[in-house]
Amino acid sequence: MVESVGIDLLNLLGVLTLAWIFGTIAERVGYPALMGELLAGIVFGPALLGLLHPTEELEILAELGVFLLMIYVGMEVDIHDLFELGPQSLMIAFGGFVLPFALGYGVGVYVGTSVEQALFIGIAMAATSLATKSRILVDLDVLDTRIAGVLLGGALLSDVGVMVVFAGINGFIRTGEVTAIRLALLIGQALLFFVVVLVVGDRFLPYVWLQLQRWMERHQFVDKTSTFTVALVVALLFAFFAAAVGLHMIIGGFMAGLFLRQAQLDPEIYEHMYSVVYDLAMGFFAPIFFVTVAFDLTLGVFTTAPGLLAIILAIAFVGKIAGSWLFSLPTKLSSKEGLVIGFGMNGRGTVEIVIVSAGLSAGVIGQELFSLLVFTAIFTTALVPITVKWGIDWLERTDDLVFTDDEEGDLEGA
Repeated sequence: MVESVGIDLLNLLGVLTLAWIFGTIAERVGYPALMGELLAGIVFGPALLGLLHPTEELEILAELGVFLLMIYVGMEVDIHDLFELGPQSLMIAFGGFVLPFALGYGVGVYVGTSVEQALFIGIAMAATSLATKSRILVDLDVLDTRIAGVLLGGALLSDVGVMVVFAGINGFIRTGEVTAIRLALLIGQALLFFVVVLVVGDRFLPYVWLQLQRWMERHQFVDKTSTFTVALVVALLFAFFAAAVGLHMIIGGFMAGLFLRQAQLDPEIYEHMYSVVYDLAMGFFAPIFFVTVAFDLTLGVFTTAPGLLAIILAIAFVGKIAGSWLFSLPTKLSSKEGLVIGFGMNGRGTVEIVIVSAGLSAGVIGQELFSLLVFTAIFTTALVPITVKWGIDWLERTDDLVFTDDEEGDLEGA
């Protein structure tokens, strides 16, 4: 027992140390730390050297990492800016879902898979990753730009849409049919979550927080640590509600972060809470997530079905980037902004891995197709830091990078 605990601790030490080393190297050469962390997972994980291995403890820490990361990102984003960018985000989410889903389903049918397998390929191509987008935007320090707001909103809406459609596909697989009532119920649950969260977060949370703070002050119970604990409890409640209606818990964490920013907190206490969330997420938990997400990669896909892998990778890129870009054109976003947002939407991350893992567990897809789709998720996620950084640099060179403060100034001037 003691030996097993020692091995697990050594494994955790290896994950953190290599994440820090590779993340630092990536930053030194001009790329986000996320890129180095993914590379560390590929090189030292089961795919190549096998020095690091997945454990249940690492999985729990990784889930905490992505949850805290989403709270932090929510605290960085002004909810009013997010609402103003809502129409663009909706168009991006729709375009980034419909085209890759249709292409993925079409490829499945073309290569002779079953309808169920084709649906899984389609939903895997349509998936995106809010957590990956958030981390890359944090690393590049561009959360105050218009493309960051649209990208976060688009990824959030896309995640919700994917979860709803995924639940519908699950129902089809179990029963052989999807009823309009079932789909309406799923959509209704997702809408209920956002309505309740918006009402509670915008109307009740600031008032309750103020009353609680006054009560704690009256009883000499106010300190920075207790305030952070209360904030974490609020975030966990939001996450629980999200999971209860079939959404991912990270959506609840993101929404909680949005409203924690709006809460009427003493500036010193809020700054402490903000710093603690940032340090825990970026310094410990999130690197574990990004290293371990690469553990699912198997390099055997290059030899078992290279042709199908090439096709799936091609439609993954074309579908997500072209779909997001095309549907950005009718909005006030520039064509360049739409293309860079498409680069960001291309990363699929854990959402696709969760979906295809469920398909493997249910016996709908086999190990070969599972490995192909997992490699697609890892590969597209790993390229997001490179392509988005290139896109941000491109926008800066052409003076097309719009900051939300600049937009507000333009509106006031008008």
